[in-house]
Amino acid sequence: MDNNRVYVFDTTLRDGEQVPGCQLTTVEKIIVAKELEALGVDVIEAGFPISSPGDFQSVVEISKAVSEPVICALTRANTADIDAAAAALKYAKRKRIHTGIGSSDMHIKYKFNSTRENILERAVEAVKYARKFVDDIEFYAEDAGRADNEYLARMIEAVIAAGATVVNIPDTNGYCLPEQYGAKIKYLMDHVSNIDKAIISVHCHNDLGLATANTIAGVMNGARQVECTINGIGERAGNTSLEEVAMILKTHHALGYTTGINSKKIYEISNLVSNMMRMPVQPNKAIVGRNAFAHSSGIHQDGVLKHRENYEILNPEDIGLQSNSIILTARSGRHALKHHLERLGYKIDKINIDEVYARFLEMADTKKEITDHDLLVLMGDGNADHYDDKGIKVTLLQVVCGDPLRPMATVKLRINGEEKEASAAGNGPVNATINAIHAIIQDDITLDEFSIQAMRGGSEDVSKVNMRVHHAGKSYYGFGYSTDIVNASVHAYVDALNKIY
Repeated sequence: MDNNRVYVFDTTLRDGEQVPGCQLTTVEKIIVAKELEALGVDVIEAGFPISSPGDFQSVVEISKAVSEPVICALTRANTADIDAAAAALKYAKRKRIHTGIGSSDMHIKYKFNSTRENILERAVEAVKYARKFVDDIEFYAEDAGRADNEYLARMIEAVIAAGATVVNIPDTNGYCLPEQYGAKIKYLMDHVSNIDKAIISVHCHNDLGLATANTIAGVMNGARQVECTINGIGERAGNTSLEEVAMILKTHHALGYTTGINSKKIYEISNLVSNMMRMPVQPNKAIVGRNAFAHSSGIHQDGVLKHRENYEILNPEDIGLQSNSIILTARSGRHALKHHLERLGYKIDKINIDEVYARFLEMADTKKEITDHDLLVLMGDGNADHYDDKGIKVTLLQVVCGDPLRPMATVKLRINGEEKEASAAGNGPVNATINAIHAIIQDDITLDEFSIQAMRGGSEDVSKVNMRVHHAGKSYYGFGYSTDIVNASVHAYVDALNKIY
């Protein structure tokens, strides 16, 4: 084994999928598994086969659909669980059974009502039994974060002797501090005589917000497998975030560790998992949050525009994003304002930037965020007829929908002074309207992000719609406001189109 290679074990489809409301169908799990394969994970924990017929079938189908990563199935330390896992892994090209039992005195006494010696015997028996079916056995010592180190070392030594090829040291309750957890891994490296016969794996939960820090501490002290989930989803406060660990190891070259992760796929799979599991990513989430590469402070904007690395240690393109976002707010400086005006086509040398900036600050004090349309208003170009002679303007929007009617939309656009009209159906009024616009535009444009936000609250409120579209390798943002959600969505989409063309 390459001592600097860190193997990535993804448990999005097992631990992550246990989150209430995030359950996936077998078909959805296969889609995610294929994307995990493309991402470059080494192991996919596909499910807990004995827990339900659906989980069993998902492990079977993922085993058929994915060929490169190891497919892993979870069990408890008993023969029925292990039998189910072995059967579910029948079609896997590379298979692993993940079995284990509690290792802390808390679990031994209150979960199993047992003794240390009895638990140790059950651990060894489970590994030996699993070894009858597969050669690759991972053993988890549940609640190892709170386990006595001497007893934990005895358990790990015994299961490796019984045939375990990977030993998982979970901080099941997210209890440990990084220094404590790193020291626990080092203790095992120093006191388990046959530790060279297995890979130490780390599985950390985020109850105290320390999952990523503990995982890195584990790696720095000898662990060579990290167990993670996309977006850090999982039980309670979640698991270690795959994207955070991968980018830490990639960014800190001096550590000397490598993974097989294709980081340019990170943002794409983050969105996929978020959408499929109906679990939005918090805007300030590290690496993949909407604001991770957004700058609104004037000092930061000026620094980023002068030299990206002044305020960005990561290149957005490394995770699959096209660029950072310079967000205009009351805290933005002249440099950021000039950047956006130039992007909209204004010649800065022909503008009194001090006078424009003074008017910009007055506007920004009344709005949380300044959009392109606001800038057009600021420059005297933002009236309702701004796009009459150039660009695209909506001149007619008619939508029919209801139950059991299929949504239909008719849209008329004025494009560079010429009017064009089209009608289309869709799975909802917004989708139907966008399909009608596509029928007019006839270009390869994909909608990557769509969010609706009520400005204050209430059924009569003004809705703000943000859209991000993708065209010719670049992303464009569009914004729309209206008391009518469909109308706001259409204007947001057309706003993005005007930035493209």
